[in-house]
Amino acid sequence: MIDKFKTSFREESRELLAQLEDTLLELESDPGDAELINAAFRAFHTIKGSSSMFGYEAIGHFTHDIETILDRCRNGELAITKDFIGMALVARDHILSLLEHEEEPPADLMQEGNLLLSRLREFAGMPTATESAAEQVRPPEQGSAPVSAGLARTFRIQFKPGPDIFKNGTKVLNLIEELAGLGSADVFPHVETIPPLESIDPERCYCRWDVMLTTERDLNAIRDVFIFVEDQCELKIEKLPPEDGAEAGAPPHRLGDILLERGELSPADLSEALSSQKRLGEVLVEKHILSKPQVESALVEQKHIQKTQLHGDQGLGSIRVASDKLDALVDLVGELVTLQARLSQTALDIKDASLGSIAEQFERLIAQLRDNTMVMRMLPIGSTFNKFRRLVRDLSIELGKEAELVTEGAETELDKTVIEKLGDPLVHIIRNSIDHGIEDPDRREREGKPRRGSIKLAASHSGAYVLIQVSDDGKGLDRDAIRNKGIERGIVSASQELPEQELYQLIFAPGFSTAKAVTTVSGRGVGMDVVKREIDSLGGSVHLATQPGKGMTVTLKIPLTLAIIEGLLVRIANEFYVVPLSSVDGCIEVTRKELAEKGERRIISYREELVPYVLLREAFDSGGEEPEIEQMVIASGQDSRVGFVVDQVVGDYQTVIKPLGRMYRDIDGISGATILGDGTVALILDVNRLAASAQRGGSLRAAEGA
Repeated sequence: MIDKFKTSFREESRELLAQLEDTLLELESDPGDAELINAAFRAFHTIKGSSSMFGYEAIGHFTHDIETILDRCRNGELAITKDFIGMALVARDHILSLLEHEEEPPADLMQEGNLLLSRLREFAGMPTATESAAEQVRPPEQGSAPVSAGLARTFRIQFKPGPDIFKNGTKVLNLIEELAGLGSADVFPHVETIPPLESIDPERCYCRWDVMLTTERDLNAIRDVFIFVEDQCELKIEKLPPEDGAEAGAPPHRLGDILLERGELSPADLSEALSSQKRLGEVLVEKHILSKPQVESALVEQKHIQKTQLHGDQGLGSIRVASDKLDALVDLVGELVTLQARLSQTALDIKDASLGSIAEQFERLIAQLRDNTMVMRMLPIGSTFNKFRRLVRDLSIELGKEAELVTEGAETELDKTVIEKLGDPLVHIIRNSIDHGIEDPDRREREGKPRRGSIKLAASHSGAYVLIQVSDDGKGLDRDAIRNKGIERGIVSASQELPEQELYQLIFAPGFSTAKAVTTVSGRGVGMDVVKREIDSLGGSVHLATQPGKGMTVTLKIPLTLAIIEGLLVRIANEFYVVPLSSVDGCIEVTRKELAEKGERRIISYREELVPYVLLREAFDSGGEEPEIEQMVIASGQDSRVGFVVDQVVGDYQTVIKPLGRMYRDIDGISGATILGDGTVALILDVNRLAASAQRGGSLRAAEGA
């Protein structure tokens, strides 16, 4: 059982650390933001408290000093600097590494942590002497560890500071804020004793506070908040009893009961007030039994208890599910889609009306199940975008440049498997933008640009695709440098004139780089090659747009999902193929005579546009006799249209994508397979590869080097 909780702790800690990285990067831009400092402090504090409880003593010890430093930053004793943010980010990475070691972490990792702590202590002016072995593992602070999950309790806290509490430097509002950070809190300030402005002594405290706190922490954790001011205040903390013992049907959390519990109202006064037709609170104030603030404070308590009970009754708004379980669910839905196709085919073959009706209803239910399952796998791409803020920061420092990341459309959703495969391509594009695109700050200033360059990550939906754009305001692509490098590599001849877009596509060739020297960031020509290969494997495309001196935009066009897609089923002889429906523009009929007249010139006119086409019978060596009238599917690929000549267009088909085996993964023109209703295997066409083959004017077999 404890292993289950440890796994949950590690997952939650990784989420906290991801949020912490974003917080620290925002704090670097706005070091005076108190809320960001508090958020960073709470993240380290939460990790420290939970880590000791689950046996990760090294993490608890490591985070203690960082928490102390951030606390001093909260109190205004230390300033947030760029160096501190850098060390805090490295500390966050170190905690991530420590999470991988349940037992004693390796000596080199511990030494790395001790060196980092020494730097942090030096920054804060704290002692940097090496602590004794006995101090390396500290027991968790009393009251700091949370109680078992799900055991939330509600406390009524009445806090009345002494009138002279300000004179020793105590910031009362910081205590209230720290208290609220322990859970869900509602705070009511009593301000009725504040005198008129001309009579106020700024060194005296006139207020007191009632706080309703629902938390999983225990009583000691609440008292720890006031540990340094207990002798300078009146403090009353009461744990409220649960509502389980209330009579059935009785309205819970009545105002009169709350006032009786507080001791502010007697039973006799309550009975007298209830006999009136007015609201209880109004009667008590009108008869001067209680003051208006006392009633308002009790109403705040009533709403707080009702709110927390309501949330408890509703249960969890979301649950954590392991990704492999979601994958298994999608696989099962895929099998059901295949089974539904088989049922529909059987109903069609035997022409049974009852079975046909069942098949239609089953098809509708499967379509709903498929859509709901795919929605569960959809994640906002913002989670991926945020990871690159750190990359931009670190790479800018390494290259001596200034750059910031701007994001747009972070709420755009994609299948999680697609998001996972987008990481590497986006890393290479952003590295390329900073290294080759963004100029040095001095040069940018001379050219009238801001010293700090901008890299923009944007995402938006476009039909069954998502468009992801990476833009920079740097110098753009150098057309002449790319052309000269292409001639040098033998990719193009000196006399050959390429269209602009085709010339820019040369940067995706393996080993192609215009860098004059190999560095840790660029020069080997592998980055953009990876981008092209990965996006092609996703069934997407890459488009470049650039303006000299103004920047470059790389647009990735990615399908929403890679699991179940709508397809167009086509037949050649006895073989079946699927064209992704999102790529299909239309279908036309062509005769064998019409194609024969075109000879080797495989171009056809479609909607006032010349479109190259591929004879799939020839490309896949299907054999069989060609029909007199064939059909051509017009699809979009490589930012242009291409036609596929087939014997018959069968119709729409829900396609469950099955990966090809190792022996067939590198076959050009095929991206996967699916199983039809009768058990036949149909191959899924790779529209981009086939389009590239058609644009080169050669057959697919020639493109493969066959």
